[in-house]
Amino acid sequence: MILVILQLIGQTILAYIGTLSFGIILNIPRRTLNRAGIVGASAWLTYELVLLCTQQMMDKNWRIVLGSFIATNVIGVLSLTMSRAQKVPMLIYSIPGIFPLVPGGQAYQVVRSLVTGNRDDAVANFELLVIIIGAIAAGFWLAELINRLRGMNRLT
Repeated sequence: MILVILQLIGQTILAYIGTLSFGIILNIPRRTLNRAGIVGASAWLTYELVLLCTQQMMDKNWRIVLGSFIATNVIGVLSLTMSRAQKVPMLIYSIPGIFPLVPGGQAYQVVRSLVTGNRDDAVANFELLVIIIGAIAAGFWLAELINRLRGMNRLT
């Protein structure tokens, strides 16, 4: 149990550093770098916690899809909250924040399967890749809906 917690802490710190680095590459304002890193780290921690909590209930591929969906919701809601606090566009936080969740490994598996001539694995990996990307898009859509509902409650 302690080993799992230490791994979660280490991965969260690395996600923070990765998001922060990606924010530097994207040249986002300096005053927003720390919060962008927090958004990415929070999303990665959420993703990993979903994978851990659903380990006994779901297939690995569907756990990845659910984790991506929920973590993207976290990115969308935190991005809007932090963008309002610092009066900057929401994209300043959501684009670097999505960096840890991009399914680059899955895309690599598709290309690798194609190169090695394993067409069936390539098709299966490509289908999973499209589903993960769809879950990320749906997560941002739901986060936008949540943010609009929060805004409506503020008006009344």
